[in-house]
Amino acid sequence: MRLLHTSDWHLGRSFHRVNMLGAQAAFVDHLVTAVRDHAVDAVVVAGDVYDRAVPPLAAVELFDRALHRLADLGVPTVMISGNHDSARRLGVGAGLIDRAGIHLRTDPARCGTPVLLADAHGEVAFYGLPYLEPALVRDEFAVPRADHEAVLGAAMDRVRADLAARAPGTRSVVLAHAFVTGGEPSDSERDITVGGVAAVPAGIFDGVDYVALGHLHGCQTLTDRVRYSGSPLPYSFSEATHRKSMWLVDLDAAGTVTAERLDCPVPRPLARLRGTLEDLLADPELTRHEEAWVEATLTDPVRPADPMARLTARFPHTLHLVFDPDRAPDDPGLSYARRLAGRGDQEIAEDFVAHVRGAGPDAREQAVLRDAFDAVRADDTAREVAR
Repeated sequence: MRLLHTSDWHLGRSFHRVNMLGAQAAFVDHLVTAVRDHAVDAVVVAGDVYDRAVPPLAAVELFDRALHRLADLGVPTVMISGNHDSARRLGVGAGLIDRAGIHLRTDPARCGTPVLLADAHGEVAFYGLPYLEPALVRDEFAVPRADHEAVLGAAMDRVRADLAARAPGTRSVVLAHAFVTGGEPSDSERDITVGGVAAVPAGIFDGVDYVALGHLHGCQTLTDRVRYSGSPLPYSFSEATHRKSMWLVDLDAAGTVTAERLDCPVPRPLARLRGTLEDLLADPELTRHEEAWVEATLTDPVRPADPMARLTARFPHTLHLVFDPDRAPDDPGLSYARRLAGRGDQEIAEDFVAHVRGAGPDAREQAVLRDAFDAVRADDTAREVAR
């Protein structure tokens, strides 16, 4: 069986105020063409179809057109909700849409109920594990602690139990939206940390033939059987080095996996430039970036006059300007943003406590801070889902 694995479309999202809907429509065109040209048997979409719980109408219309076009090809599609989607909204009409071969899996209670597709070698069971917000699904899975590893482990126990009851030789595919250990994040994914931990081990998916992951925006191979497709378009400058693609996966009669990458259309390359303003304007090596979307970091000791106007004269698609004068790490003039770069909410809060009272929080206080951050994030998620 030949699968096309994609995820993280984020329909409705912009890129530094640039409307990406046209590029997203071009990706859908590319997807449909790839399904037809490569004789794909099933499409799997591993979450974050939309960028937010209540997407703009134009994004909903694009999604609707994509589903109709896939249904017209007669190629089944299995799709899960991600942490950006409203599972309840995305899942509306799922039972009816099933009849057209579009299988939306947004209900955590159905993790152990597969979509069954068949080829000449028998059945393949597709298990859709939507994004599982630990605080919201803890009771469903009756786990002792509300964290990602516990709820995802319980969901996979249901998958393995169902698979064990099926005919010998039944092959299996799991769709999941999670941060798996070994994956490389970028700046454009929403933080899903719970209890100070965001990642789950890849071994949690043991026992299935292929795991189609979503959430991280870079295409990645964690094992031969566990892969991220990444987002088809860039959504932050941290993705400047990404090769945007989908996985074309062949699952043979024994469940052996072979995979190749299919490149996605690039609306415009990304470039991250750093240096003094005069150097950026004069360097002939930068000519190749003149038509790229540019993030420019200026290292001038004193902020130059009219930097954006002067940059856009050479790089007309400059979208983001950062001032970061070259200074020693202990320089008191070092920018606040640079001092905090790469630090999480928990670390920043602990540093604040240490700054105010002269000593950092003890283990009990660290736990209180962690619980407070988790409660706020879970409450925000519950409010967004309920909208």
